[in-house]
Parts: sequence; C-alpha cells; structure tokens
Amino acid sequence: MSTAKLEYIWLDGYVPTQNMRSKTKILKDFDGKLESCPVWAFDGSSTLQAEGGSSDCLLKPVAIYPDPTRENGFLVMTEVLNPDGSPHASNGRATIDDDDNDFWFGFEQEYFIMDNDTDLPLGFPPGGYPGPQGLYYCSVGGKNTHGRQLVEDHADICIAAGINIEGINQEVACGQWEFQIFGKGAKNAGDQLWVARYILDRLTEDYGYYIEYHPKPVKGDWNGSGMHANFSNETLRTCGSKETYEKICEAFRPVVDEHIAVYGAYNDQRLTGLHETQSIDQFSYGVSDRGASIRIPIITVEKGYKGWLEDRRPASNADPYKIAARIIKTVKSA
Repeated sequence: MSTAKLEYIWLDGYVPTQNMRSKTKILKDFDGKLESCPVWAFDGSSTLQAEGGSSDCLLKPVAIYPDPTRENGFLVMTEVLNPDGSPHASNGRATIDDDDNDFWFGFEQEYFIMDNDTDLPLGFPPGGYPGPQGLYYCSVGGKNTHGRQLVEDHADICIAAGINIEGINQEVACGQWEFQIFGKGAKNAGDQLWVARYILDRLTEDYGYYIEYHPKPVKGDWNGSGMHANFSNETLRTCGSKETYEKICEAFRPVVDEHIAVYGAYNDQRLTGLHETQSIDQFSYGVSDRGASIRIPIITVEKGYKGWLEDRRPASNADPYKIAARIIKTVKSA
C-alpha cells in the first residue's frame, strides 16, 4: 500500500451534450480496489447539477483502472447521486436494465482531431480544404494521415490501463479517427468508453489539439462521426434463427423517435441518407447494409444467425449509457 492519486471522473449536467469533469483524491495506504474508493462530493452548482443553496452532489465509484501516466495513479469512473443517495437526473448509467450482464456492447467511437490554433481538423489548410475523401480511410503516409502519434499514444495508455480497446483506424474524412471498445455487460462497456474518452481528451493537452465529438463538424461532402453500437444478448448469440433476428429488428421500427432522442445532439446533420447513413426519419435493416439503420453483420449470417447486430444511428457525441439502456429496453420488448 502507498499514497495514491485517484482521478474521480463524472458527467456534468449540461444539455444537450454532457461533458466529463474530474478531480483528484489523494489517499494513503490505498490498495487499488474499487470497494476501497470512498463516496466523494462536488459542487453541483458549478456543473449545472444543483442550485447554489444546496449544491452538494455525490460521486459513487463504479469502475477503477490504473492510470499509466501518473505515479500511483488510478482512473475512477463514478456516477452522480443526489445527497439522499438516489440517482441524479443526469445519471444515464442508473437507467440501464442489465444487472446480469446478459448484454454485450462494442462501441465504435469516431472523432475528429482539431488543431487549437486553427479550429480545423488536422490536415485542413487555413482558408481551404484538403483533397476530397477517398484516400484518407485507413491510409498511410504524411500526405493523407494526420495525428497518428496521438492515436498511438492513446491506444498504448488504454491498453496499459486495462481498457478493452479492440482497434484503431483513420476514418473516411481527413483528420477523422476511430477506436473500438468492447465490454461484457452494458455498464462495463459504457464505463470503459467514457474512461477511454477521458484519456484521449486529457492527452490532447500535450499536443495543442482538442477532440471534436460533434457528429458533423465539417459541412459538405465529408463523412460525419458516429458511434456505432454493436450489441448482443444470449438470444442473439445463440438463437440460430433468421426469424428471431428479424423480430428483434422490427421491434426498433415503432420506437425510432425514442432512440434518436438519446442518440446524440445534432444527429440530423449526420443522418441524411448519405455518407453511409440512413435518413434520421426512416428505419431499415439489412444484411451487410451500411446504409441501413441496423446492419446484420455478414459474419452473424454465416454463423447461422448466431452473433450480434449493429445500430449505426448513434452519433459520436452520444452517451453510451443512454444508448445501451434504450437498446436493451427495445430488445427485451421483442
């Protein structure tokens, strides 16, 4: 045991998009276990989560990871509670109905790396545009690839922290990248995604960059940024039935508005029916169809309808907790 620095991370009360906040608790003789992380408090009046006259909100630790960038450091994901211990209205994690971890989620987090000096994606010249889309996706070489060192550093830190990051790649637009996170249990997947975002955002402080999660930060003929949600439960993983898959997909059709409501702000700018998206006011599903709302992966079909589904509608700025909660509710309704 030794003196440790615990970075408590939480989501604030800003709408329509919450921000990450964090502060450091220094503990002596800390054993590195989640159950040894005390409940803490913060000033909710400074994060739009309380009034000044009754400003205390509570931070309940829910996941812990070693912080490779700090000596004796830990990253502690927390959820926000009211003073009486009930979930705060901003707490999307508390709405997830998956206590048995039946649901597995894989999130594909897309984002743009922005230059602080120009407020443009890396590779965009001031006052102009780079070459058109086509050669940036999974590219190599300084002409088409921008920001690789940041992305590599982020992946290394996530791996060292025990985050289950499953891949990285440059995306279709210039300066756009993606990483993938997988977790068994919806809350587990959401915890890992938020901590991976935190690591990425904090890392930009060393580069003079910032991360843009807006789903359509560059107007025109450029891909937007999504956070495709790959999901399964025991039924999807084992049923072996095309009819069951179609029944589950059809359960999403009458609740399009409910899903879009928690799939990220300004998503209408991205879900246009172009750039590998379905229109925001339409619903479709199909095998290997990246223009559909929900894609049935070809691997799932080849395995005899034993696998997962991909909801391609969530935006890059969406809350994975709220996405998972809504998907679980819809799948269970089927």
